[in-house]
Amino acid sequence: MPSFYHLTPWYTFSIMERSGKQRIVLVGGGTGGHFYPLIAVAERLNAVKQAGVISSLYYFGPEPYNPAALAANNITFVRIPAGKHRKYFSLLNFLDPFKTFYGLFVAIFKLYSIYPDVVFSKGSFTSVPVVLAAWLLRIPIMIHESDSKAGSANKLAANFARYIGIAYDEAAQFFPKEKIALVGIPLRQSLMTPHPDPLQALNLPADRPLLFVIGGSLGSVRINNLILESLDELLPYFSIVHQTGLDNEAYVRSTAAELIRDTALLGNYFAKGSLTGEEMHLALSGASFVVSRAGSGSIFEIAHYGKPSIIIPIPEEISHDQRTNAYAYARTGAASVPEEKILTDGLLVAEITRIMTDPAIYERMSSAAKNFARHDAADVIAHTLLEIASEHV
Repeated sequence: MPSFYHLTPWYTFSIMERSGKQRIVLVGGGTGGHFYPLIAVAERLNAVKQAGVISSLYYFGPEPYNPAALAANNITFVRIPAGKHRKYFSLLNFLDPFKTFYGLFVAIFKLYSIYPDVVFSKGSFTSVPVVLAAWLLRIPIMIHESDSKAGSANKLAANFARYIGIAYDEAAQFFPKEKIALVGIPLRQSLMTPHPDPLQALNLPADRPLLFVIGGSLGSVRINNLILESLDELLPYFSIVHQTGLDNEAYVRSTAAELIRDTALLGNYFAKGSLTGEEMHLALSGASFVVSRAGSGSIFEIAHYGKPSIIIPIPEEISHDQRTNAYAYARTGAASVPEEKILTDGLLVAEITRIMTDPAIYERMSSAAKNFARHDAADVIAHTLLEIASEHV
């Protein structure tokens, strides 16, 4: 592990010196931003089986989130109830603490029956009963914070964690300095290596740059509308791959067909509700420019590929972390961050044009994105979990 804030170095463990079997529990979900970094770590843990280190992996949570991804990585799902604390008034806020309390007892029973060597938590409300149960059972805990502003679940878990991985320098203020290391965000193997000819693989023309739009899911409507209103200005110069969110795909496709005045340009526009890991890999590999929300996973994926971008955070009253994530990234020079409430289709097109037509700005942003990226986060975390597990066996 890279030393940071005087943390004892995490790379003291040689995986080739270990043999045996460890039981590792992964927890944290509710969104892809919590779930898929866990999958990235699981991929690396599974990869080291060649070195004689075999891990039995478990995913604890109220729902499996993506059962196919769990099955593909030999992860056993264990259902644990958890209550959610909403930042708005809801009668469920009065009921969910009882669900969390019940989940704590379920987690104690399930953890005791498995008795894992380490619990790795990505935070969110799903992690609270499991982390508390692990602490009561004296099972070692490691946590990871993806955002520049720590979530309440991870602030609580920090009291019990042995190590805390963070993605942004700004998150250091929320945790004990002796426990933290700056590691970035674990990325799935499917995203790690650029594709040699992504435009051909996506059946896109090679004679024009690709604009990749990542709308996300719940926060995609505003970005979708901005892109739809900009199509006549953008499509003469770009191919556009537009991830719209599953609920919005039909609307976006039909609206685009109505709005694009030159129907010949429809062949340059591709809208899809969600993308597979391979499609995301191809789009990021082939993109010349990216427009995205400010989820940490998306930011680190964009940075990994060194793509200049416009990052549009969800308003702070909806998401407490996206605005701070966006500005932390923008301070590196890798992205432009317009305020959503004043952003129009004209301003969006003007900003894309400004960056794309100035080679010096474009190269500066690309270089800043590459410098921000941390490509070994999954390896660092996997090695650390195995180090902790080796002590607990």
